Amino acid sequence: MSPFEYAPAPESRSIVDLQPSYGLFVDGEFTPGRGTPLTTVNPATEEVLSEIAVGTDADVDRAVRAARRAFTRVWGPMRPADRGKYLFRIARLLQERAREFAVLETLDNGKPITESRDVDVPLAAAHFFYHAGWADKLDHVGLGAAPRPHGVAGQVIPWNFPLMMLAWKVAPALAAGNTVVLKPAETTPLTALLFAEVCQQADLPPGVVNIVTGAGDTGRAVVEHPDVDKVAFTGSTEVGKQIARAVAGTSKVLTLELGGKAANIVFDDAPIDQAVEGIVRGIFFNQGHVCCAGSRLLVQESVHDEVIASLQRRIGTLRVGDPLDKNTDVGAINSAEQLARIRELVGIGEAEGAHPWQPAGELPDRGFWFKPTVFTDVSPAHRIARDEVFGPVLSVLTFRTPDEAVAKANNSTYGLSAGIWSEKGSRILSIANQLRAGVVWANTFNQFDPTSPFGGYKQSGYGREGGRLGLRAYLKES
Repeated sequence: MSPFEYAPAPESRSIVDLQPSYGLFVDGEFTPGRGTPLTTVNPATEEVLSEIAVGTDADVDRAVRAARRAFTRVWGPMRPADRGKYLFRIARLLQERAREFAVLETLDNGKPITESRDVDVPLAAAHFFYHAGWADKLDHVGLGAAPRPHGVAGQVIPWNFPLMMLAWKVAPALAAGNTVVLKPAETTPLTALLFAEVCQQADLPPGVVNIVTGAGDTGRAVVEHPDVDKVAFTGSTEVGKQIARAVAGTSKVLTLELGGKAANIVFDDAPIDQAVEGIVRGIFFNQGHVCCAGSRLLVQESVHDEVIASLQRRIGTLRVGDPLDKNTDVGAINSAEQLARIRELVGIGEAEGAHPWQPAGELPDRGFWFKPTVFTDVSPAHRIARDEVFGPVLSVLTFRTPDEAVAKANNSTYGLSAGIWSEKGSRILSIANQLRAGVVWANTFNQFDPTSPFGGYKQSGYGREGGRLGLRAYLKES
């Protein structure tokens, strides 16, 4: 028995005023969509939360025209310092309504309330604060004097960090002087629609931010619209390739932040307890629904057994259950489709000879759930070591020498992130320089900051989000 027993500590959902249905947000107002509406559900209970409008090609065209008008008449000509004031205002409103956003994100996404409250919402506000400061300093971004915005930015974001991904996209676009047409994920549109209310509350000029909900066809209409100048996408590598093909041959500027299969490398001199905490954070944070998740654990042979034993003990203390309970560590899988994908790849891992381990305990009867899972006896040829599971599933491989660790870490079609655990600073720097990954964490994992650029190589996409480099993607030389 655990030495500590926790009573439930549920967050109240009464702070959220859920509407029975939501329209599109175009030209500063909520309007009906012309497509067949879809529903969004709570993945922890399968409860229908609301009905969501679906934007058609005509709706997207209306949103793009509104964005173009706002860019030409209002937002583009506006003094940069005044644009910055709007971003500051949005950031403060996100902070003032933080609890509301956190509860809504957890209801719609399934992630634990502590993650929504302590990570997603604060980082979203931080991105608006950071880019608000850049708005009147664009001469220093590295594109010469008086760089110019592209115009209308079409942005498509995923379901794993709905509000944070919105902030990553919208904040730099607005700071640079662009206007936006954003398409949130079909399973998690609610915080984007609440953000539309924040835009109204901040008196943002109509048409500067437009939010068009829907599924793949709506996103395709945004990406392929001829009057969209800049396209930004975060999501799967498969869809990213489709977008790259659609944009090829046009004048559109494109950035892609796609999948990953990050290596988390633990050397024999690493502080084991600290490393285990980083391993858990690297793969079980947000149920593993993280593109940069440390889903491949590379452990030096001499400490393999010690690391695995300590890791299993730690996983045994994780609480899987109600995402609104402040004691919950691992929430619900975002959708039935994603749960089926996780189960399929775990089944393939077992069939190929890897050995799965899961902690004891029962899962809730309703909702979409999967236990934290650790595979040992994994080879680089196994699909669970190659394919992005995008769930709470860790594959453990071993190595003997630093060169072997680097070779196995780089043996991936992805190149988004990596982690290194060692007490030797010289070793960390040497290994980091050899890793083909856009972000390398040292003795930590999944740490984010709006001032630091994020992005990858190979099939993890191209371009950067955040920092000066992320802002440059929304500007061109004058």
